[in-house]
Amino acid sequence: MGQKVPPRANRLGITETADSITFVDFRAGQFAAVLQEDTLIRKYIKKKLKNAGISKVILQRKPGQLQVNIITARPGLVFGKANEGLDALRSELQSLINRPDVVLQVNLFEVNKIDIDAQLIAESIGQQLERRIAFRRAVKQSIQRAMRAGAVGIKIEVSGRLGGIEIARSERAQEGSVPCHTFRANIDYGFSVSLTTYGNIGIKVWVNKGILRPGEKAKLNIKAAAGGNMGGANSNATA
Repeated sequence: MGQKVPPRANRLGITETADSITFVDFRAGQFAAVLQEDTLIRKYIKKKLKNAGISKVILQRKPGQLQVNIITARPGLVFGKANEGLDALRSELQSLINRPDVVLQVNLFEVNKIDIDAQLIAESIGQQLERRIAFRRAVKQSIQRAMRAGAVGIKIEVSGRLGGIEIARSERAQEGSVPCHTFRANIDYGFSVSLTTYGNIGIKVWVNKGILRPGEKAKLNIKAAAGGNMGGANSNATA
């Protein structure tokens, strides 16, 4: 079970909270439209801010308001000069959803510890593979940095035509403890695809940040709010 699905899927409502916080009327058919809009916003942000190191996009809806919280490793690239980049992003998202009755608010948060953020680790390995760096070297260096940054355990799996060979295969490296079946374990999961000349290579990363106390929720890996306030989400920085 813990091997086949993202760890967050098993932990939602236990130690994890959803990335989309909204209330919709299922009988009125609003759920499909909201889900489609969420997917459209996330894909656009990931594509436009590809070099900004986007860890997570959390969407919060209130009556007549949509709050987009972007957790990034490089907030300066998003802000731009005199906040021009942030203002342009807000305008583009407003045009994308095409809902003049909704007030769109964009907040930025900086990642606290980049080396233990599973999504950023996966994307970093993918970028190295595209630059033709040996996959074992990239994986080993990521594991060493994560353990030095305070991770209890980390597991990385790469799949595809590794090294350019004709037959695709999967290789996995692990250090420390990564108990995917323990629901109280704070497991961060990230996935990325590297577009190499030999084909696509998938990267999966599991990072164990420790065991949570009963009733404790996993905290977001962010610093103090740099560009806004994340309403109902648990926005405390991780230790």
